[in-house]
Amino acid sequence: MLDFAAARRMMVDCQVRTSDVTNLRLIAAMLAVPRERFVPKASAELSYLDADLPVEEGGARRLLKPMVLAKLLQAAEIGETDRVLDVGCATGYSAAVIGQLASSVVALEQDAALARLAEDNLQALGVRNATVATGSLVEGWPAGAPYDVILLDGAVEAVPKALLRQLKDGGRLVGVVGRSPVSKAMLFRSSGANGWPIFDAAAPALPGFAVPPAFVF
Repeated sequence: MLDFAAARRMMVDCQVRTSDVTNLRLIAAMLAVPRERFVPKASAELSYLDADLPVEEGGARRLLKPMVLAKLLQAAEIGETDRVLDVGCATGYSAAVIGQLASSVVALEQDAALARLAEDNLQALGVRNATVATGSLVEGWPAGAPYDVILLDGAVEAVPKALLRQLKDGGRLVGVVGRSPVSKAMLFRSSGANGWPIFDAAAPALPGFAVPPAFVF
């Protein structure tokens, strides 16, 4: 049987640290959270691969690659007093990591079955500062706004203004924006809708964020 603790350390040392992730609180969080808990049992031994992992058999939703998630969270500069919205939390892995960094996190998921799994996983790990909410990913979770940080836990073609409006003044939104293979990890500030590229990245698409094709005469 795979030594998950050793695999977790290898993931951090070979995928995260080597990608210019230097935030010690973030590194400690990724060492503390058992990623294998958040995928189907049949896939547990694949948990620490450098890959976007399916969270359900035959489903399209996936956990972000460890490197991509780590670099997004580092760019978000999450502080100990911050409130965070995790958009598209799936089975809760990213929310568990964020829970180690922030004061509180709202884990938003529109798939009811995944939301139940996220709640079960977070409770089992004793993550007391995370709340799972079920609702439209595109609309965010206004009931908990404003947030210091919003994480898009997957790729989107465009960031809805409704999400940017849920940031505090000086808040940060991070996520992968664009259509693969032309997509980038981006950082947005509440002061405006223009984002700044952080690094080249690809990620599984979050549902509901596709931009309708423009009508051409």
